[in-house]
Amino acid sequence: MLNFRPYITEVLTEAKNLHMEHIEDSIFNDGSKGVDEALSFLGSVAEMLSGNSKGKINVTVKWDGAPAVFAGINPENGKFFVATKSIFNVTPKLNYTNSDIDKNHGGQLADKLKVALKHLKKLGIVGILQGDLMFTDDVSTQTIGGEECYTFQPNTILYAVPVNSDLGKKISKAKLGIVFHTKYKGKTIKDLSASFDPQVKKLAQTRDVWFDDADFKDTSGTATFTKKEMSEITTLLKSAKTKNKQLSGFINLLSKRNDIITEIKIYGNSLVRQGANKGSAEGFKKYINSKMQKAIDAVKTDSAKGRKESIRKELLGYITKNNKKLDSVFELHFALSEIKIRLVRKLESVKQIGTFLKTDNGFKVTAPEGFVAVDRIGNKALKLVDRLEFSMQNFNASKNWDK
Repeated sequence: MLNFRPYITEVLTEAKNLHMEHIEDSIFNDGSKGVDEALSFLGSVAEMLSGNSKGKINVTVKWDGAPAVFAGINPENGKFFVATKSIFNVTPKLNYTNSDIDKNHGGQLADKLKVALKHLKKLGIVGILQGDLMFTDDVSTQTIGGEECYTFQPNTILYAVPVNSDLGKKISKAKLGIVFHTKYKGKTIKDLSASFDPQVKKLAQTRDVWFDDADFKDTSGTATFTKKEMSEITTLLKSAKTKNKQLSGFINLLSKRNDIITEIKIYGNSLVRQGANKGSAEGFKKYINSKMQKAIDAVKTDSAKGRKESIRKELLGYITKNNKKLDSVFELHFALSEIKIRLVRKLESVKQIGTFLKTDNGFKVTAPEGFVAVDRIGNKALKLVDRLEFSMQNFNASKNWDK
């Protein structure tokens, strides 16, 4: 029986769990070294799925929960609080009372934070935990596939749990559901350091809160590579490693061009919105030309137009000069993505909770939001997400937690 515990959130940035990068984007973020790191992550996950894991890399599942909630004891005054990511503002927004929540937040977000404040203190949290909220009073009962289920939809994905299951019985009694994924320690809020081990087993049990952590264990063998599949993965990893070695000089120079990298990522996201996942130098060039023309048309003075035209000319010149090398970089980026997708497909073969997307014709079965590869030693994580499957849905979905 598989013990499959989903993971929610994002990766450590400056010791705070605020943003997670797609594993293939390591090529843009950290150059050739980033590619080597990504290949190491992918290789370790493949080894885990072949049954030969050495335990360095842990894989968790990304839950599509919202909003992100921080809860615990403020080390500066010993008081229990709840917060959103605004805990890391220059002036942190910490909520000790309902009055604080009304002052700092509004709407549904404020309502959910009040439920969190009331019930999460019952867990006896030591330090500070971060998790994504799955439900409060918004659990519904629906029939899916002929089975009555409890359903909740914190963001894009709708989750369904059979009413008569053990998990369903817990959810029916809970006032709040949350998945913790990060633990923080420090003497002050500004000095908090994060780790991916929330140790939820140490929390007090209460029927009012359904909570879980991110551990993934496959004891059924369902998500295990065959020898043939593992051989194919190994070949792809070796090929990508060779390409990285050949391109290392250019990749390292490219990664230092923050202006170019920023635009490449935006260009990549625009491709995802269109249902594509492979970029090209020519496509990037058209994107830059179109974007800069809009920027030029948006300003009125000749001097402003001249400055923007100068930027466009420099960017287009860079792309033209490095056309073939950029094409090779996009090819390597796509190769990393392809290896990732093979791993994701295998991981998706097992899941604990039903995941669906609402359509005009009812419910469409979908995969979990994605997965996270965590380096237990280096305390770093990278996102394993099928961007065409989930990210495109996420880009086009309306957000409830944008405040």
